[in-house]
Amino acid sequence: MAHDFKPFEAQIKTIQEKLTKELSGVRTGRASPAILDSVAIESYGTRMSLAQVANVSIEDARTLRIAPWDMSNAKEIEKAITLANLGLSVGMDEKGVRVNFPELTGERRAQLLKLAKEKVEEARASLRGARDQVWSAIQKKEKEGTMSEDDKFRAKDEMQKRADAANKNFDESLARKEKEIAQ
Repeated sequence: MAHDFKPFEAQIKTIQEKLTKELSGVRTGRASPAILDSVAIESYGTRMSLAQVANVSIEDARTLRIAPWDMSNAKEIEKAITLANLGLSVGMDEKGVRVNFPELTGERRAQLLKLAKEKVEEARASLRGARDQVWSAIQKKEKEGTMSEDDKFRAKDEMQKRADAANKNFDESLARKEKEIAQ
């Protein structure tokens, strides 16, 4: 009896999606609305994400424009972005809030690269945990007699192929981010 890898593949997909989202939040020299995903503001007595109170658009290669739906939130948006300590310069005008991405220094590039590598390593650790769970399930099946020893090793090879493919995807994601940071 072969092992069902669908749950493992679903876990891999979840880990990959999380990594992609986290890497998109690592700031490069280019304007990207994804960096503001973690910013929340106090509005109407409750905490809301920036996307819930304003429209975020790219004005040019290094500038984002935030147009609040209620201009009374503009000052709060400016304050929240400043407090988020993202290394961005923020200014208000009659149209809303303008966010400028300053030129990256060599030191800042190194910090961003280190952060990206940490995110990838966290994804690898999650993958190792998922792989260990699958391996335990396979060994348990063999001990219970529902899987032969040959099937156990075939399943282990199959599991490892999937884990290796996921790690290759992680490496490709990191390489793309490194290229973005270097520009």
